[in-house]
Amino acid sequence: MTLETKTWNTLKIMGLTDYEANTYLALASMISGTATEISMGSKVPRSRIYEILKGMARKGFVEIERGRPLKYTIIPPAEVFQRKKQELIEDMIEAELELTTLYETQISKIPAPIWLIHGQEKIIKKELEIISRAKEKINIRAGFMFNGEVEQLKEKINKASRRGVVTKIMAAPYTVINDENVSIETKLEGIQAEFRIYRIPFVKMIVRDGIEMMLIFSKFSGENKKVVHHSAIGVWNQYKEIAQNYMNVFETQWKENKTKQS
Repeated sequence: MTLETKTWNTLKIMGLTDYEANTYLALASMISGTATEISMGSKVPRSRIYEILKGMARKGFVEIERGRPLKYTIIPPAEVFQRKKQELIEDMIEAELELTTLYETQISKIPAPIWLIHGQEKIIKKELEIISRAKEKINIRAGFMFNGEVEQLKEKINKASRRGVVTKIMAAPYTVINDENVSIETKLEGIQAEFRIYRIPFVKMIVRDGIEMMLIFSKFSGENKKVVHHSAIGVWNQYKEIAQNYMNVFETQWKENKTKQS
């Protein structure tokens, strides 16, 4: 895709019609002009150009200078894009909240809320979804980590922390990434969560708010227990009784460990 095509597509995303996008592209090189000049430069029919330019003025892409004839001046792209980016972000946030609410309302009505999720990428994606839905608490047991997973989890958990969500992480001393033993504690440096090192099995668990959870299993190869990524399976569960039970076990183990440390 050429640069001009990408730019044209972006203008369409920002709310311009085909004619308006072509007109704005033409005006970027003209800066200012009469309707006739702009029609020739954009190849928009002269019979439509006045209507097109009026619409672009309403949308904040051009300014109209009174006179005979009228002159039309492009509003600087940096100003337009900054305004439109903010509008798009606000619209996306509103849409995300609305759709997430609808999704969470309906998914709880599914008769058997347990699914198997295959593959590293899909499992990580589901982990991030679970974290994004947390209202109060996230509990994680990390017996191993996938390559590239830590950075994504850190960003999502830190975002949850800003919403007031408390995250507790039990992690194994190390995981194998790119054939090297890597300290999980070092990889998670900077995460906004309570963190402790445990001697735990090579299994992962994430529970949020005691109502949703996922267990992650994988085969391992070699003496250093390297993750066989294509074998990874996630068991995503929304039975509240099961999720609550796992959360209670986690909290008990966490409390007992703290008592011993004291």
